[in-house]
Amino acid sequence: MDLEDAGATVAYVIRDRDAKFPALFDEILAASGIETVLTGVRMPRMNALMERWVQTCRHELLDRTLIWNERHLRHALRQFELHHNTHRPHQAMQQAAPLRVVPEPITDHRSPI
Repeated sequence: MDLEDAGATVAYVIRDRDAKFPALFDEILAASGIETVLTGVRMPRMNALMERWVQTCRHELLDRTLIWNERHLRHALRQFELHHNTHRPHQAMQQAAPLRVVPEPITDHRSPI
């Protein structure tokens, strides 16, 4: 698993109630000690940050890249995550990247005429 390779641990997974997730999915997570947290019924904003990340990933990576196999997909996703978290400007952070310092506001210190 990639998370274990990176030295990260997962305590819980937040997901919606979509039928795409079979009961086996929850069983596998539970066997690994990962708790499944379900969002409310018809409440997509409960997981809005992840929904936005998936949308951004689709538009900026997957719509523009021909993926050959699972290995290539995993590599592309790792590179996109690195780019997204270190270089890509974010509007909510005044166009700064998450791992960069937020720029100082531009102010005009000239005296009025």
